[in-house]
Amino acid sequence: MTPAAYAILNLDAVQHNLSKVRSCAPDAKVMAVIKANGYGHGLLRIAVALQHVDAFAVARVDEGIRLRKAGFKNRIAVLEGFTCAEELDELLHYQLDAVVHSLTQLEIFEAEVKSGACAVWLKLDSGMNRLGFKAKEFDAAYQRLSQCALIKQPINLMTHFACADDFNDDRTPKQIRLFNKTVAGYSGERSMANSAGILGWEQSLSDWVRPGIMLYGISPFPDSVGWQLGLRPVMELHSRLISVKQIEVGDTVGYGGGWTCEVPTTLGIVAIGYGDGYPRYAKDGTPVLVNGQRVPLIGRVSMDMITVDLKTQAHAKPGDPVTLWGEDLPVEEVAHWADTIPYTLVCGVTQRVQLVEKTLRT
Repeated sequence: MTPAAYAILNLDAVQHNLSKVRSCAPDAKVMAVIKANGYGHGLLRIAVALQHVDAFAVARVDEGIRLRKAGFKNRIAVLEGFTCAEELDELLHYQLDAVVHSLTQLEIFEAEVKSGACAVWLKLDSGMNRLGFKAKEFDAAYQRLSQCALIKQPINLMTHFACADDFNDDRTPKQIRLFNKTVAGYSGERSMANSAGILGWEQSLSDWVRPGIMLYGISPFPDSVGWQLGLRPVMELHSRLISVKQIEVGDTVGYGGGWTCEVPTTLGIVAIGYGDGYPRYAKDGTPVLVNGQRVPLIGRVSMDMITVDLKTQAHAKPGDPVTLWGEDLPVEEVAHWADTIPYTLVCGVTQRVQLVEKTLRT
């Protein structure tokens, strides 16, 4: 039986989006970012689809361990690094690259008496003001790492952009210049570009690129959608109508009665809600596809259901297919109506939504 709410994942689209990365950065190695359960698409599923990339990036040690236990041999970088000696032991055991961004990590490395070959990425805080060493601290951190017997040489170098999704913001070129100036003269490979960098800031391309959201067919820029950049969406979220009814002038719809009927209206109830990951704060008018045609959301999103205005769907009936986002309704557009970003929508799809793989290639 087809579940009420399900997501179709087009794994061929992942390969297509990877090819876009390679066309934009033909001379760079690719570190595919598959953290947060592959941006909600399934960590192992996306890793299989991207198994030929040069490396994976995850946020936390446990994500890297899960990949190793599943048999993946790719290089894996842990973007948050480690926070204690026990995590470092796991990182070493499973041969994960560590991003080094704090004095605490340096002290843990220096306390290790054993030698080894731990690959590291020393992170410069070039303006994100989150993780990383400031430029004035960077050389001292580099020298301390260089003297640790546990560290594989040469040390790799990275930074992360704060505003690369905004072409009018001058902080990205400033971050690029600061990174290049700070790491000049050091050996080791470099990495700056995230998805926005790959697509919009050619000067940020270096030895490695770190595509994330673009691999899932989603634009990193707020004023565009994926297909406009040559990307294909990987996830489509679907459900079905479970009821169709008539409401009269003056009737209100949903919790709080926030939408009031001004003309006789055909109302459709769709089996999906915030319990499935549909955005709780989607506004009246948010587009939904019923039988492939756009209709507006009306009333407050509830845990299990949403309501839509079917005045353009005179023959709609229970069981008819509904698309919440996908090929013909970009997730970026839905996110805009909900005053959020598409990352939160795909990452927020819950466990009760069945994920169905679709591979077109034979």
